[in-house]
Amino acid sequence: MSYRNSKVVIVGAGKVGSTTAFSIISQGLCEDVCLIDVNREHAVGEALDMSDSIFFMHRNVSVHAGDYDDCADADIVIITAAAPMPKDSTDRLEMLKPSLGVVREVVQKVMASGFGGIFLVVSNPVDIMTYYTWKVSGLPAQRVIGSGTYLDTARLSRALSEMYDLAPASVEAYVLGEHGDSEIVSWNSATIGGKRVDAVMRDNADRTAGVTREGLRKRTVQAGWDIFSRKGNTCYGIAASATAICKTILFDENRIVPVSVYVEGQYGIDGIYLSVPTIVDHTGAKEIVEIDLEKDELDALRKSADLLGAFYDRLDA
Repeated sequence: MSYRNSKVVIVGAGKVGSTTAFSIISQGLCEDVCLIDVNREHAVGEALDMSDSIFFMHRNVSVHAGDYDDCADADIVIITAAAPMPKDSTDRLEMLKPSLGVVREVVQKVMASGFGGIFLVVSNPVDIMTYYTWKVSGLPAQRVIGSGTYLDTARLSRALSEMYDLAPASVEAYVLGEHGDSEIVSWNSATIGGKRVDAVMRDNADRTAGVTREGLRKRTVQAGWDIFSRKGNTCYGIAASATAICKTILFDENRIVPVSVYVEGQYGIDGIYLSVPTIVDHTGAKEIVEIDLEKDELDALRKSADLLGAFYDRLDA
């Protein structure tokens, strides 16, 4: 895979899709960005608007509105399309039924084009929609990835870094499981500057100010709703997350990221899409990394998997 002739198609030119496209363009990750939307004129407008920005970025990226035939030679197809979520909702799983039809139609049309690349699913509930995309597409599970808890991990890292006035990149911690209420934090492997987070919190009790592990986990879960309840959507964080995953694929980075992948026996979980640390390269989900979890963390991760698995029998691929 190389920059020349590299192509990313984004299905859904709403807030998340268009922001993702702009983020990819601003970083110059590929040669061609294509937007597909049920409202083609909206996609055209977004593409024209973004095209005006390229001059100021000193990039040589083509961005345009297209149709499903454009997926035939795409390296990555990002699915952001989904049914609208009620503003007063606090449950991503409420989106399940109406979004299934949307994702099914999208995947069928993409596959009909002869697509042979990698699906990156962003549509919520993302773990279930990623599983559904895999089932409908018939592609190897390695080539169907969900954005998962990568953004949640960033939110946790930011919360920890703010406590100690550090850059978020100084924190290494993973949020795993469902992108939702049952997600867990791997505290056993969480470090700040190479020092275990538990030890940092203990040695800096004055800064910790009564903050607990569970309080930080709940804050991470709630972070998206804090945004959604105020502006009716979240777009910048998830767009940056999706862009980072695209970069890892397009640049063959072999980076370990917590994304939603098909787990087959790892962590004692089988046949479930959920987020675990995964080596991602140009082939997609190259390898799942099994990190050491405390017993309660492992139990919670398995419960998260059970929760997701309970919804699978509702899906009709």
